[in-house]
Amino acid sequence: MVVACSLFPVFGQIQVGKSIIISVLGIPSEEKGRIDGAYPVAENGTVNMPFIGQVRAAGLKPENLAATLEGRYRAAQIYRNPTFQVVADAEGGAVDEAVVHMGGQVGRPGPVKFQRGLTLWQAIQAAGGPTPFGTLKRVKILRAGKQRQYDLTQLQFMQIPLEPSDSIEVPQKRPWETR
Repeated sequence: MVVACSLFPVFGQIQVGKSIIISVLGIPSEEKGRIDGAYPVAENGTVNMPFIGQVRAAGLKPENLAATLEGRYRAAQIYRNPTFQVVADAEGGAVDEAVVHMGGQVGRPGPVKFQRGLTLWQAIQAAGGPTPFGTLKRVKILRAGKQRQYDLTQLQFMQIPLEPSDSIEVPQKRPWETR
């Protein structure tokens, strides 16, 4: 089921340089924080979605983007029956705040405000740090559809610079891990 609100100017299409608000239903509530939020439409016409990377948005109607997102998340076998809602930013769609998306075993999953120079370590701390069940040994960054993994117990990886719309996942500890 696709739910969309057409609050976009110019023929009801999503535009480059604007932001859209995406929310999802039909998934576990603890997962919603990984997806729900404002997404800037990049100059190349895409939005960077957690787990699946860049998705073409510019030129689409909100309901078409919602259907595309549902299909992509199903095809990737991330969610079985998601229902996406795509709406214009309540303040007219201006891109004024970039974020990185925090998920997994952090104190406050969801968007973290991006500032130039933000590092992987700083973003995790801004999200409340790892929970007692989280490990910093296999932290993942999803950027532009590519995933990298870092061991943040090693100093050199704490300073990894982030980019707007990166998705960071702090995984659950394995039974034998202490950190």
